[in-house]
This record gives sequence, structure tokens and C-alpha cells, in this order.
Amino acid sequence: MALTINDTAPDFEANTTEGPIRFHEWLGDSWGVLFSHPKDFTPVCTTELGRMAALKPEFDKRGVKVIGLSVDPVDNHKKWSIDIAETQGTAPNYPMIGDTDLKISKLYGMLPADTAGTSDGRTPADNATVRAVFVIGPDKKIKLALIYPMSTGRNFDEILRTIDSLQLTARHKVATPVDWKQGDDVIILGSVSDEDAKKQYPDGWKAPRPYLRIVPQPR
Repeated sequence: MALTINDTAPDFEANTTEGPIRFHEWLGDSWGVLFSHPKDFTPVCTTELGRMAALKPEFDKRGVKVIGLSVDPVDNHKKWSIDIAETQGTAPNYPMIGDTDLKISKLYGMLPADTAGTSDGRTPADNATVRAVFVIGPDKKIKLALIYPMSTGRNFDEILRTIDSLQLTARHKVATPVDWKQGDDVIILGSVSDEDAKKQYPDGWKAPRPYLRIVPQPR
């Protein structure tokens, strides 16, 4: 069964390029990003892993732990990281999970639960659906899930933007409008009455419609 927003992110034990982990324990009280790959030494994924490595300080700044997954063995990941460093300018600076038994891919609904065998002999096309991004909150709940085709590289700037929104809206009773970015106006949640909103926003708000109450981003 596919995971949806507000489901608990399944816990698991795995070998990674930085040693064995238990996922929930590794996350601790942090936000997390788990992003997956169908095979090592694939071209689009090579560019993505390098980009994530270059952006990792931005994730660190937001208190977000990053972990990658590919169905191939950890030893392959380490060899792949050399290619990534040489072609993208930055090697992965976060752990990469080896999911050779496909257990985690199946646990997260990226492969059918009845998929047989191991990663050995499987092609990128066999694993095409193992190209997901899961953003997980400190409560271990899935806050965002995205699935990409193999032919389209992921936009990690957009993932950062959505994390900014998720973290802001987790702290304040607001939502972010279309194309929102840090510093832009936000929308007061419909569940907040005008009376309660006045306590939070004594200077009032713009309201082109009664249900659309716009205020500056809370700090």
C-alpha cells in the first residue's frame, strides 16, 4: 500500500555508506529527507546526488537530515561517489542506504510488495518507481511525498522551498500560497476565527474574500 501524508514513516535497519543505522533512531528529533534511486551509475541520479551534496549546508541550516537510497550494494555506492565527485564537483556528504534485498523500497511502496529476488540482475527500468522523495517531520510522520520519472531530474531548490513552508506552517496557523518563498505573505488558516486572528495580527490583514486573509509571514 502506498504511503500518504501523515502516515508514520516506516522504521527499518539498513547498511549505509556511513555504517549501519536504525532509521527512526538516526532521525532523532530532526526533520529528514529520504530520496531514492533505482540503480547506481545512472546519469540523472548522478547529477542529483551531486546537487544534494552541494546543497547540504542549506538542509543543515534548517535542521534537516538527508539520507539517500539506491537498490545496489553499499560498496557500489562508494565507487559511484568517485564518479559523482569528478563529474559534479561534490561527492555525497550524507549516508547512502544499500537496499539490496529491496526491503525498504517495498516497505515505502516504491516497489510492489510481492517483488521477488534482490537487486542483483535488476535494471534501472525494473526499479523505475524507486525515485521518490519523502520529507519526514520530527514526529516521524510523512509531510511530503514526491515521485519522479527517470527522465526528469529532481529540483532540490523546490524541496527546500517546501521544507521552509512545512516548518513555517508547523509553527504558525498559516498556509503558504502559490509560488510562496521565504519572506512572502501567507494566508491565515480557515480554521482560525477572525476573533482569534485579531489577537495574533492586531494590525489586521488584507481580505479580497472573507476566506482569503493575507498577512505578512510570521517571524
